[in-house]
Amino acid sequence: MNAISIKPSFSPLTHLQYRNTSSDRVFHLQPHTLPIPYTHLPLTLRNRRSLFSGHITMSSSTDILSHHTELTTESDFEQIVSPDGTLSICGFGSLLSERSARSTFPDLINFRVAKLNGFRRVFAHVAPIFFERGIAKPETKEISSLSVEPCEGESLIVTVFEINKSEIPSYIEREHEFRFLAVQPETLEGSQYVTPAVLCTRYSDEEYFQNRCKGSQEIYHERYGRFGIDKIWRDDVLPCRVYCRHCVLAAKNLGNEACDNFLDHTYLADRKTTLRKYLATTGSGIMEEEPPEPLKFRYGG
Repeated sequence: MNAISIKPSFSPLTHLQYRNTSSDRVFHLQPHTLPIPYTHLPLTLRNRRSLFSGHITMSSSTDILSHHTELTTESDFEQIVSPDGTLSICGFGSLLSERSARSTFPDLINFRVAKLNGFRRVFAHVAPIFFERGIAKPETKEISSLSVEPCEGESLIVTVFEINKSEIPSYIEREHEFRFLAVQPETLEGSQYVTPAVLCTRYSDEEYFQNRCKGSQEIYHERYGRFGIDKIWRDDVLPCRVYCRHCVLAAKNLGNEACDNFLDHTYLADRKTTLRKYLATTGSGIMEEEPPEPLKFRYGG
């Protein structure tokens, strides 16, 4: 297997085992639709800023945290669990597909469509799962999955569903490389959900290595480095073709509005090229390509 060699700014890293059973990025949201202002959240939750032990402070993360609450421990997640003991999740990539969502969360409930303001989708995240499944193309840099990041003026159509709070530890482990934010999604009609949702957003390589990997090259090697990945968040990668097709089909299955939103509010790593433009130019042909036979169901939209 070809290796991807990127020199991280903090130190050369090695390989890490990626356990994500889903190639999508997710958010957590509540099913209720009664409006509630952000200021009504518990003060301890609104003001929380810490990461996992040994966190570092960066200007980018400071900007993000000035508008959103970061969740760093299981107890943080439990503060936004609803009274019925469930935690809401919002899908923005492959989890736009209920079939994909149920393959990762078999006991999910209340799968539905919602809107999330102030974020954009970006194909800028190298996903080890694509290497494990043999669908990454490092020779063309078609190796990226989706992540989301704050962006003023953007609005995403997403999916929302609930999982039991007992699944929080496995969820945190599965989405190990992300920054978890508590956000306020809303219905398509504009009513805010009562309880905040957890959103998996872009992290930074420096923070990930120091906070999640505890500065351990062994941990990083197990999760990423063993695939030849020494930088996770990049601006020079392209969408994994099989995954990209799957996400577009999933969005299409949600209706025209969701599909248009996905095509026009999803960007390549340059943050300029929309997915719609990419599929009409350099990425033409992606939608006509079938996944490998063993993955046709998993990546079938």
